[in-house]
Amino acid sequence: MKVLEELRIATANLADFASDMTEPSVRLGVTGLARAGKTIFISSSLHNIIHRGRLPRFEAHATGRIGTAEITPQPDSLTPRFRYEDHVADLTDKRIWPSSTSRTSQVRLSLRYQSRDTLKRTLRSDRLALDIVDYPGEWLLDLTLMDHSFQSWSKRSFQQARQPLYKPYSEAWMAYANSIQSKIDANEQGDEPVLETIARETANNFTAYLLKAKKARGAYALLTPGRFLMPGDLQDSPALTFAPLPEALYSKDRKSLWAIMERRFEAYKTSIVQPFYRDHFARLDRQIVLIDLLAALNEGPDTLAELEDTITEILRAFRPGSHFWLRNLVSRRIDKILFAATKADHLHHTSHDRLEGILSRLVERAAKRVEASGADYETMAIAAVRATREATLTVEGDELPSLIGIPMQGESLGEDEFDGETEFALFPGDLPKDPESVFKRVESVSHPTYNPKADSTLEDKTGQVESLSQQPEHFEDPLCFVRFRPPELDKDAEGVARSLPHIRLDRALDYLLGDILK
Repeated sequence: MKVLEELRIATANLADFASDMTEPSVRLGVTGLARAGKTIFISSSLHNIIHRGRLPRFEAHATGRIGTAEITPQPDSLTPRFRYEDHVADLTDKRIWPSSTSRTSQVRLSLRYQSRDTLKRTLRSDRLALDIVDYPGEWLLDLTLMDHSFQSWSKRSFQQARQPLYKPYSEAWMAYANSIQSKIDANEQGDEPVLETIARETANNFTAYLLKAKKARGAYALLTPGRFLMPGDLQDSPALTFAPLPEALYSKDRKSLWAIMERRFEAYKTSIVQPFYRDHFARLDRQIVLIDLLAALNEGPDTLAELEDTITEILRAFRPGSHFWLRNLVSRRIDKILFAATKADHLHHTSHDRLEGILSRLVERAAKRVEASGADYETMAIAAVRATREATLTVEGDELPSLIGIPMQGESLGEDEFDGETEFALFPGDLPKDPESVFKRVESVSHPTYNPKADSTLEDKTGQVESLSQQPEHFEDPLCFVRFRPPELDKDAEGVARSLPHIRLDRALDYLLGDILK
């Protein structure tokens, strides 16, 4: 089966090479768990490139060597087009964040550029197609199943369910799993319809546990199968009617419940996971891995350790390696990977280096495999859309590096609940200098108490001073985060709205694409 799958991948790569003869292409993998910001990264990248946005560190763009950039029909006509216009309208007109991705979509950005190299200008096309795929982050988790048997996956699933972080949400599932044997024993005749009913009930109970755990643990956990969490077109499909079984139910009988579940598990990998991998991941040239590290930091060291394991396991499925054109004809390799901590606009820039230090520690194990393969990697703190601006908050004579923005409606901090219209200033807290410390424990940090009667002012970076309309009475947590609305776009001298603001999006694009556009 693995040989056949490799032949399919090689055939797809050869087809890509043939189409590249007319318009060279690069496939950029925008990878991340749920709510890591894939859709926002893709939308902002396209918006800034197409509308000649502020990308000073993206050399080909900043020097004017990229002439035109437009969205053109993607090569796969069966995959829905990425809803770029709708997502940008959400960000710029409605000033809301795009809804979570629920299905796969694709976009192709066609660039015309001028190479700096005379020989390249003579021998190569001045066109480049950038292909990007968006997909639900939950589906990414399924890549970890490819090297598992049903037995090993069942063992891992039950070990996870018994962990202290998951035990509160798995109690009902574990109780049901312990009753499966008695349900089988009651089926004295071994009737297939009865076993089918048990299989369906088992899958339903397991799915209920996964959904509760996901709601409580967020996107950090390695909860599989991912399609149980975000079924997409497979909602209520028989393909999702399987579940792990206790080791005591192991049986070689082809008519047993174990055999039924094992066949469905293997069919799930063959018909859903492997095509998803083959079509979207086995043919990547470059990759950015987006990580919502700030949210994990707020959860504590156990969540960070869990996120580290999840990222490491997922990256095992990818194909990093040095670029060699002859080998890449049949076996494409990712020669550059960027690990990016998103939502850097939720921290003052003085903490960005520390955030990158924690990120480097988080991906250390995954990065070692990338290095061993001969591929290059980088870590970076970014915000694909910057929703805040920086300021200095003066509290009882102390100056604190702070942020200003409009929190989303319904967000709260202490006793303050936000209406989605009022601007708010906060001191988000400081990250520790030693990255290792957050993986051991998160110690409480004492913040200055805000006195509403004191003569406090907020001075932004332009020197404008305005009075504080709201501030929490104290900051008890090491980090204070709220979700901010997307910003209102600045306008140029002619009254035309500029492109979406960001933090280091230009550096990310230059790392991923700069050498290709030289």
